[in-house]
Amino acid sequence: MPVTAYQKAQRAAENPRSTEYRLFGQVTGALMDAKNAGAQGIKLIDAIDWNRRMWSTLAIDCMDNGNKLPKEVRAQIVSLSLWVSKYSSEVMQKGASLEPLIEINRTIMQGLRSAA
Repeated sequence: MPVTAYQKAQRAAENPRSTEYRLFGQVTGALMDAKNAGAQGIKLIDAIDWNRRMWSTLAIDCMDNGNKLPKEVRAQIVSLSLWVSKYSSEVMQKGASLEPLIEINRTIMQGLRSAA
């Protein structure tokens, strides 16, 4: 019970960039776990799906005119989301490396960390 209360308080006090950084860290960790497990099976499917859903959600948010990011940045995020979706299919269908997906997430995390 005390851990749950602490986690709720932490999320309430987090700024949006910290929340995004934490999410990217969790998703990237799942991709790395899948890679270390041999990039196959349910672990891979779950990690790829989670990563795709995260990027899709970011793209949908960036397409909203109420989003306060500069238009150019929003367009770049949408473009990255499309690339992530396409490349994820290559991972699933052709056994492409997970490393590019991991690296793009790490790059975004570095940007979030420096902006926070």
